Amino acid sequence: MPQSQSRIEKIRCRLSEKRLLNPEKFERCIRESESARRSWVEVLYRDSGVPEKELLSVLCEVFGYPPINVSTFALSPEVLSLVPKEIAKKHWMLPISRLEKTLTVALMDPTNLGILDDLHAIVGLRIKPTLAAPSQLDEAIKKYYEKGSDTRAGIVNESFDQIMQDVLTEGTTASLFKRGAETSDLLEEARATPIIQLVNHLLIEAIRREASDVFIEPWEKTMRVRFRVDGVLEEALNAPRTPVEAVLSRIKVMSRLNIAEHRIPQDGRIRVRILGREVDLRVSILPTSYGEKACLRILDSTAQAQKLEALGFGKEELEIIRRNAEKPHGMILATGPTGSGKTTTLYAILQYLDSPEKNITTVEDPVEYQVAGINQVNVREQVGLTFPLALRSILRQDPDTILIGEIRDLTTMDIAIKSALTGHLVLSTLHTNDATSTVVRMINMGIEPFLIASSVLLISAQRLVRKLCPLCRAPYVPNPELMKSIGVARPTKATFYQPKGCRQCRYSGYKGRSVITELFELRPAVLDLIMKGVSGEELRRTVREMGMKTLRENGFEKAKEGLTSLEEVLRTTSPEPPLAAQKD
Repeated sequence: MPQSQSRIEKIRCRLSEKRLLNPEKFERCIRESESARRSWVEVLYRDSGVPEKELLSVLCEVFGYPPINVSTFALSPEVLSLVPKEIAKKHWMLPISRLEKTLTVALMDPTNLGILDDLHAIVGLRIKPTLAAPSQLDEAIKKYYEKGSDTRAGIVNESFDQIMQDVLTEGTTASLFKRGAETSDLLEEARATPIIQLVNHLLIEAIRREASDVFIEPWEKTMRVRFRVDGVLEEALNAPRTPVEAVLSRIKVMSRLNIAEHRIPQDGRIRVRILGREVDLRVSILPTSYGEKACLRILDSTAQAQKLEALGFGKEELEIIRRNAEKPHGMILATGPTGSGKTTTLYAILQYLDSPEKNITTVEDPVEYQVAGINQVNVREQVGLTFPLALRSILRQDPDTILIGEIRDLTTMDIAIKSALTGHLVLSTLHTNDATSTVVRMINMGIEPFLIASSVLLISAQRLVRKLCPLCRAPYVPNPELMKSIGVARPTKATFYQPKGCRQCRYSGYKGRSVITELFELRPAVLDLIMKGVSGEELRRTVREMGMKTLRENGFEKAKEGLTSLEEVLRTTSPEPPLAAQKD
């Protein structure tokens, strides 16, 4: 069997296995392409009805080419000039970047190998093919090849490729150690030396994509930069390793760290100004086997939803949170893994409580968001200012409400509980997987059950799910197996949606995130169980029977509202054992 026929057969099988296209319709598309003398890949995209994203994934799998999201790149005129407009339009091709003697291009049709040979002969460079969806290519070709289009409207639109060329050509040390003002304006510095320009461009691009984290990672021969956007990592740059030490040194200078120290972790902070607003960056430097790795957490206070209503809580959940937050004393705990929005939730509660009549103080490591009207203490263990010491001093300041950034040990937990028992409202976070296991964790830390029952008001376990893009989400009927995995045994009349992808959401199908939660309110019946020392499994089963919605159940409600997809709920939550009378 010829190789082309073998690949066609593989694609037919993969589409059939994924229930995306039945074999009969696939064969009709192939016959139509032959009669019309058109590419069968083009006909599949146009007439098969398979979503572009799914078909692209199958083509990449079978042909072995990497997929690429064209909309995430800002292309330079130098690279675009390598491929004439007529060739780009005729062959659905777009040059993406040039690195030394290699030109990366995005194609719609992986079977169009002849044009790759022709392009190699035209430009004299090695051609590295990638695959992109036709709608993205069409939009990008119109954008970059239209008469009068300006791809250099500012540093935000400048390509990484040209900057990397400058870095590799001009060196990595010039003006590296210039210390700017307290707040650096990235756009004003954007035309500085190559390394400064590269670092600034990375930060600008991360903020433009609304990323929450930037990871700069050294490997044996390469430097990789990734952004975390809506909780999912995206590769932004994969380049030669040459500038990585200079990039890390530049970040250390900006965050006022010791550039000569490479053996131990370091933590710092950067404040930059971009597009008229100030953004804080929390910097963490970690030594690895291939050199130092940097993680920059972007703390954009203007992009943060500071009101409870804007975080995604439902009406019933908001009522429970507010009811407990208005109590004069007790403890409210937000639990979940790193990056689940715990601190944002607690800040939203503080904003709800804040008034001239309230004395509110926080103790954090480090302070993430500066909030007007709230006293914030930054823990500094290197000089002896620990959580316990700060808390003891705070209690002498007669606070009404105390926020503890994180409870890490028995001493901090003991002081927090005693504060909750002596007339203070205490908010804090704890790392546990669900709400009810928090009680077990506290007992394992050494807290007596009667103290937990007397002090804790509410435990909120939460996760963040990506929200479907409202402009392009598509209704669909999920298959029974998917519904069964969610925990729904019988059909439901709700309309569900799946991601499709458009320019607004950068063709991911998702834009923004929302919280899903399980709220464990410690009622009298539950307090008796805690006092009796029941197991975590029995406690969880009991509170579920009393009506507590689990994370997965709450996520399913969000999916029924069209806010997120069922696949996203499955990705972020764990299955629960069914109750005796499970409801749909």
